Amino acid sequence: MTATKKGDNVKVHYTGKLADGTVFDSSEGGEPLAFSIGSGQVIQGFEEGVVGMKVGESKTVHIPVEKAYGERKDELVIQAPIEQVPPDLNPELGMRLEMGGVNGEILRVVVVEITETHITLDANPPLAGEDLTFEIELVECVAS
Repeated sequence: MTATKKGDNVKVHYTGKLADGTVFDSSEGGEPLAFSIGSGQVIQGFEEGVVGMKVGESKTVHIPVEKAYGERKDELVIQAPIEQVPPDLNPELGMRLEMGGVNGEILRVVVVEITETHITLDANPPLAGEDLTFEIELVECVAS
């Protein structure tokens, strides 16, 4: 049985937890997560944690902020006049939206505040600023 390496296509079951132990995501009871190591499909620390594993192996990986979703950035919190909200959109706190960025990219944002005069949107990834822990089980590996 060989260890996983960059370029291998793998399937893993995982449970992701925050520093306080709160589970934020899991493949338990569902299909395993499939990705190619080194492709950038998953966060850097997760990929690095899978490298060297063998099918059937389980391990716990601690991922610091810089190898997860990075630090929260204040400049990704956007405030706009409420009249700029499309009339057919009824925003609610926590609502996830997509909007065009200044360079034509699509920004995924969350509504974090609504007042009579403005709306505040947060484009930070939901797990930005968090150290993460994953319990990972390698269930399949197809070598490159």
